[in-house]
Amino acid sequence: VQLQASGGGLVQPGGSLRLSCAASGDIFRFNVMGWYRQAPGKQRDLVATITDGGTSNYADSVKGRFTFSRDNAKNTVYLRMNSLKPEDTAVYYCHAEVESNTGSINDHWGPGTLVTVSS
Repeated sequence: VQLQASGGGLVQPGGSLRLSCAASGDIFRFNVMGWYRQAPGKQRDLVATITDGGTSNYADSVKGRFTFSRDNAKNTVYLRMNSLKPEDTAVYYCHAEVESNTGSINDHWGPGTLVTVSS
């Protein structure tokens, strides 16, 4: 399974970005997909997750500003980020817990996309 994230970049405080994560490969079902982020010198933290059933969960720091959505037909998830703050600056990683067509369940990570919020 390969995850390819895109959509990062430089944005001013208060601005918006949309991250995308497209998955390909031996995929029967996504149990969970999520976005995590890692700021310089800090640990990787959860931003948002969405289950196969469509239940989403957000870190308190992004609630009300970020929206996680999915397009099952395209095996793609999106993270719409509004009202961005400098503290949102980080490398954002896409994660997926995937059940393969043979029934195995594994975690997969994308390579990360950099989001910089600065004036």
